[in-house]
Amino acid sequence: MTTPRRLILLTDGYGDDHTAKTAINLIRYKREEVVAVLDRRGVGRTSRELLGLGDVPVVGSIAEAPGANTLVIGIAPPGGKIPPPWRAVVLEAIHRGLNIVSGLHDLLRDDAEFVQAARQRGVELVDVRMNDEHDVANRKGIREGCLRIQTVGNDCSLGKMVTSVEVVEGLKRAGVDAKFVATGQTGILIEGDGIPIDRVISDFVNGAAEKLVLANQHHEVIVIEGQGSLFHPRYSCVTFGLLHGAIPDGLILCYEMGRKTIYGMPEFPLPPLEQVRAFYEASANIMHPCRSIGIAVNTSKFSEDEALAECERVSKEMGLPVCDVIRHGPEPLVEAVLKLKRKLGK
Repeated sequence: MTTPRRLILLTDGYGDDHTAKTAINLIRYKREEVVAVLDRRGVGRTSRELLGLGDVPVVGSIAEAPGANTLVIGIAPPGGKIPPPWRAVVLEAIHRGLNIVSGLHDLLRDDAEFVQAARQRGVELVDVRMNDEHDVANRKGIREGCLRIQTVGNDCSLGKMVTSVEVVEGLKRAGVDAKFVATGQTGILIEGDGIPIDRVISDFVNGAAEKLVLANQHHEVIVIEGQGSLFHPRYSCVTFGLLHGAIPDGLILCYEMGRKTIYGMPEFPLPPLEQVRAFYEASANIMHPCRSIGIAVNTSKFSEDEALAECERVSKEMGLPVCDVIRHGPEPLVEAVLKLKRKLGK
């Protein structure tokens, strides 16, 4: 029998909802597994006070989290590198017998010091982004009876994964056999399977996305977690390959209310939603008939009244259902998925 995970989430010094999204979403969706957050800025407080959600205690050292068996690198910074001061924390965790889980591009298994320490202590080093994808897309064996929905965005780090998970959970509540298809490190940690699409060699991105479809198309509906953005100068290639490999029937557009510029590149303004919709639909339709079915907006930085006004305004302008899946629930988007399912006879 597999030993249940008992997680310490390492965020030390990184508490914003972009960089610390791995820790935040593990608390949101895997609270029963999380023992503590390790962050010396918030010792004695809770994760809600530090990260905005949950009742997880915040500790200043591994020794303060008895019962834990796994240390998770709880951040996803641009470039995916482990902060140098964290090396000592990782080594201490290994010496205390904890497994280490990382979703960073810097692989634990490529670090000789970590590998030697783990071997001596008999613990696992788990690199979530590690993969051996080497197949191109073939467009064969796709089951048309499976409805494929993909979340896409005008930028990165704004809620595509959360939207995907919430829509799937809403579909399940409606009696639909639905599956969340994870394509990033946090989604994989939550769902337990998937492919880290942003670490696949470029020639094989489409093939990896297609592989995910083939592996999950026995479900009635699959919701594929989007990555990056067609409009982001750094990550557009990943977005395009995922879109063409997954060949979705429908798109859910995602954006963050109030964000005006590209994340991490403030000199680049974000395009209007009408342009975002047009470009994604044109790009998707190169491979397969596809249309936008709804919009998910992250309103976390605004009041309830402001959020409702934004949803009403955008819905009127775009002619699509709009909601914040955390604040309001995903039901408008769930109904949009069901409407498309009926329309396509799937």
